[in-house]
Amino acid sequence: MMKPLTLLLAIVAGASMAAQAQDLPSKTAGLIAQVKPKLITWRRQIHQNPELGNREFMTGEMIAAHLRKLGIEVRFPVAKTGVVGVLKGAKPGPVVALRADMDALPVTERNDLPYKSTTTTTYNGQAVGVMHACGHDAHVAMLMGTAEVLAGLKNELPGTVVFIFQPAEEGPPEGEEGGAALMVKEGVMDNPKVDAVFGMHIESWIEEGKVFYKSGPFMASADWFFITVNGKQSHGSQPWLGIDPMAVGAQIVNGLQQIVSRQQDITKAPVVITVGKITGGVRENIIPEQIVLSGTIRTLDSDMQKDVHARLEKMAKGIAAANGATAEVRIDSKTLVTYNTPELLTKMLPSLEKAVGKANVEPTRWVTGAEDFSYYGTKAPALFLYYGGMPKGNDPAKAPPHHTPDFMISDANLDNGVKVFCQLVFDYARTK
Repeated sequence: MMKPLTLLLAIVAGASMAAQAQDLPSKTAGLIAQVKPKLITWRRQIHQNPELGNREFMTGEMIAAHLRKLGIEVRFPVAKTGVVGVLKGAKPGPVVALRADMDALPVTERNDLPYKSTTTTTYNGQAVGVMHACGHDAHVAMLMGTAEVLAGLKNELPGTVVFIFQPAEEGPPEGEEGGAALMVKEGVMDNPKVDAVFGMHIESWIEEGKVFYKSGPFMASADWFFITVNGKQSHGSQPWLGIDPMAVGAQIVNGLQQIVSRQQDITKAPVVITVGKITGGVRENIIPEQIVLSGTIRTLDSDMQKDVHARLEKMAKGIAAANGATAEVRIDSKTLVTYNTPELLTKMLPSLEKAVGKANVEPTRWVTGAEDFSYYGTKAPALFLYYGGMPKGNDPAKAPPHHTPDFMISDANLDNGVKVFCQLVFDYARTK
């Protein structure tokens, strides 16, 4: 049984936490209602005119013009094509950053939407379609709407809001810097110094209007690996005269899965190793001298990440050596673990419930997908959320996955996403 003093402290703490989620200024609802049709228009305009990472020229110009019209201080371009808006409220308070990503993907859209993308471009030397196949168009629209609402509440606004519109979340083109890492490098979290940063990602498998969260490690780090297997070229009819890097590579692909299934404690955190690309060979009857295996590593624990890196290199080189070949291994870090600061989540959970209703706020599991929002969390307490975009009544198991030609979301509830951001901004200021 809980002791009386402990019970009292728990009640007081609970009451204090709940008190943080207060009503927004009275005119907020009207401002959000006014911006709702714009959210849909913006989102569909961006969807129909997608741009790849570090090439979001039109998108950046559109955002910058919108923010300037609102009287918000604008920095553009930042980190190639990014936009940063700084809104100073009339009341003293903390600095809160809100982030949206802007880039599309090299995917050809496959649906009959009236605002379907027909854009094509060249990506890494290949002709590709371009599509907002991950919902970044919705993210931009929600943050543009949030900027308009908060600008209209400037006299009631405590502190400063930094609006971060980030390019290249999906990764910059080969040979270029980009994304959140470059935004941080160029000082978006330091001028002004950010006290807390919030972000949301719309999801095709979560019912529209719902908010999912997880404390601590939420989304995986993403590392890309490149294993070069060096053998000895030979005629395809005489493999004994050469060393077949294709056969060695096949063994390495299988061997890497032993790291996941037999060498990692997956009760601690999940691990994924995927070989997504095998490059090598020029003709069917020639055993090549060299092939390259490329893939990704996903981990949710920094110690496991280091261990997997070491084991992957050892496994690849060991299998190659056992077959008379050699292997060279390179691992590039793409994102960190997206970590939700537990104390910040505890403070802001009542705010999420206030914004969309307690029944629409749910905890969720680890995610092996990655997000470069993680870099902002190295500079300030961070909270990253999933926001539902699946039409009500649909089956989550049949929702079109992200990064596919059939990806689709509803934009009917983007206004509630704006309300979430506004609630977080005002309630965070009340905690300081």
